[in-house]
Amino acid sequence: MSSGSDDLKDLYQEVVLEHSKRPRNFRVVEGANREAAGHNPLCGDQLSVTLKMEGDIIRDIGFQGQGCAISRASASLMTGAVKDKSKAEAEALFELVHKLVTEGPESVDVEALGKMAVLSGVSEFPARVKCASLAWHTMRAALEGRDEAVSTE
Repeated sequence: MSSGSDDLKDLYQEVVLEHSKRPRNFRVVEGANREAAGHNPLCGDQLSVTLKMEGDIIRDIGFQGQGCAISRASASLMTGAVKDKSKAEAEALFELVHKLVTEGPESVDVEALGKMAVLSGVSEFPARVKCASLAWHTMRAALEGRDEAVSTE
């Protein structure tokens, strides 16, 4: 008899592998007006996030770069989750995911996370938390206009 957490672990592995092999939104966004780069020296992950903002809404988002399976999967899941969301919604999701990967699934409303809940498996591997959160920190930097390459504001 498997518990819910075993099911989530299996799903975590499956989703991480799927998104790592075939990442969604692995591209530079055409007409991007926000951009940031991120680097995780511990594991060598390097990625950039490009955003196309329309007012306060993320109309398009993409990422490029190299990284481990967890880094690529997290970036892939993130781009799908924040597309067409407001800056405030993306920030709120960032906070939830960060708490999830650092403190575990008991610390957040897993239902509110949707597909992001699969990242809960990362909390069991403290060395991998930075891998899972790199894309999120990079997206947040782009939203805040830090290191932005192009701005329409």
